[in-house]
Amino acid sequence: MSTTASDPLAALGSLPGVPDAVDSVRKLVDRVYGHRVMRRRSNEVTAEAALRGSRGSAALAGADWNLEEVRRRTDFSGEDEARMVGAALRLTAEAGQLLSIWRQSPLRVLARLHLVAAGGATPDDAVGRPRLAGESVDEPLIEAPLPGAEEVAGRLEGLSRLIIAGGSAPALVTAAVVHGELLALRPFGSHNGLVARTAERIVLIGSGLDPKSICPAEVGHAEQGRAAYVAAFEGYTAGTPEGMAAWITHCGRSVELGVRESTAVCEALQRGAA
Repeated sequence: MSTTASDPLAALGSLPGVPDAVDSVRKLVDRVYGHRVMRRRSNEVTAEAALRGSRGSAALAGADWNLEEVRRRTDFSGEDEARMVGAALRLTAEAGQLLSIWRQSPLRVLARLHLVAAGGATPDDAVGRPRLAGESVDEPLIEAPLPGAEEVAGRLEGLSRLIIAGGSAPALVTAAVVHGELLALRPFGSHNGLVARTAERIVLIGSGLDPKSICPAEVGHAEQGRAAYVAAFEGYTAGTPEGMAAWITHCGRSVELGVRESTAVCEALQRGAA
């Protein structure tokens, strides 16, 4: 995060193109929440959004499974891709349980998310804590330079302070920054992408933008593709106003695509087809 304004996240909200993205996301989210199906069957929409969001996050991590395979499967042990899909499903299920803790101690939540994601796949002493100097990171999609352990600790603390302090930044901006910062830092030895996207989800839920978690940004990130995801993230790491705006608007488009997905679910439920 390169801005030095007294409210840096709010300052990012005024970058060119970002106010339009924020406004567009807000209108589309309000529209799907106003769908008649949401009055009686919102729990079903939430459950389906969770499944589809998990599938999208796993796809970005290299486990691009068909939705019906994710729905059908009960055993996610064994091969690497199955474990990745299982981790994504566990994280999505955990996200809604951590909202009150997130507002008070984001770092505790991140530690818990890594513990849930790792699920025994990482040596015990490395689970749920930021990596130490000299420890490697398994995150093949993100090839940006890896910050050292001391920088990671400092930036995580700074991010935590921003979250706890709150501010006037739109939810989309805060969610995008949390997501981008965790990808940039890769604070854990594994599963950083899954954790970053889950943290984005937590911000969107906790902010009140998507309180029922029916607008899975992970769906949109996956739909736009891994190449677009990495290119937008490179804008974040560049730290320029243009790059930051590109990342935030990319995240906004991802939420919009998640809204489109859940709108289709609502319409299918209305027709009795799902």
